[in-house]
Amino acid sequence: MTRDSLATQLEFAIDAAWRAGRATLPHFQTGVLAEAKADLSPVTVADRAAETLCRALIEARYPYDGILGEEQGARRPGARRRWVIDPIDGTRAFVHGVPLYSVLLALEEEGEPVLGVIHFPALGETVWAARGEGCWWDGRRALVSQVDRLEEATVLTSEGTFPDEATASAWRRLAGRAANARTWGDAYGYALVATGRAEVMIDPHFEVWDSAPLRPIIEEAGGVFTDWTGAPTHLGGNGIATNAALARHVRQLLRGEA
Repeated sequence: MTRDSLATQLEFAIDAAWRAGRATLPHFQTGVLAEAKADLSPVTVADRAAETLCRALIEARYPYDGILGEEQGARRPGARRRWVIDPIDGTRAFVHGVPLYSVLLALEEEGEPVLGVIHFPALGETVWAARGEGCWWDGRRALVSQVDRLEEATVLTSEGTFPDEATASAWRRLAGRAANARTWGDAYGYALVATGRAEVMIDPHFEVWDSAPLRPIIEEAGGVFTDWTGAPTHLGGNGIATNAALARHVRQLLRGEA
């Protein structure tokens, strides 16, 4: 097993995400067609190309590590370390020529995410973090905001519609109290929280390849990342990211306790 330091693994991850992002750009704003997968989510030739490239880079550098990708599934599922890939987070945005899509890459060790990268190919922005190394945004230290009043906060979600009335009501409670409520969603919303440009981002549903990079990024930026029960995990199937100042109040409000 390759015994690179965490800092070296992070450097590799940033480069791999950048290269995967480059593979998407020839297809961006070209009228690329999407196919519907079994779960009805879209996939394009760009998703597949980006994941294929990213997996090849990992296999060459870390041949004994596990890999989980949205489009090509799991390899070596029993490995102590696992790379988690979302080749295009925000495929609907990508298909419509909106530049807020991203490449997501994370590394888990024994089930815990130790680094994460969010790369926005069309924007030329990258946010990354590793445990104990801080969160960084294009080489600048990234920190969550200090806003401590929801009435001054910007809150975000990926959802235009919600899967049930309970989560829809929770969003309405939150949005109704905030200064700004927007659907700048997918990983872009989490990047905005990590860099202090928004205070809250919520998702009532996502997969591990959506969430794995987010927890180290938000936490290393000084924020709080949990599932909707308040557990600090990326495996809960949903997520809430906040700055530290609003963390308790937002979670109480979403549960209907405030």
